[in-house]
Amino acid sequence: MSAYIYENHNTKSFFNMAWIAFAISFVGMGIGLFYLEASFAMKGFLAMSYLFSVTSCFTVAKVVRDRHESDKFINKVESAKTEKFLSESNASIAGV
Repeated sequence: MSAYIYENHNTKSFFNMAWIAFAISFVGMGIGLFYLEASFAMKGFLAMSYLFSVTSCFTVAKVVRDRHESDKFINKVESAKTEKFLSESNASIAGV
């Protein structure tokens, strides 16, 4: 059975682009809240909501990635068990 290897198909530039876009959106939201003509309480509520949304997005992305990696690993283990069973049954049939 082969060792489990995480296959990453993202390029370095895609990785950098994702973090740059995140930083720009985060700074843009901060500037927008600063210049928003609203009470301090409303700005605070919007800022807290935005931060909660961002952290929730990171959490959901991690959970989805972890589930995908787990399913891939379980499928590899099940495939290895099936191959082992088939090879043992073929060997026993050939030995008969």
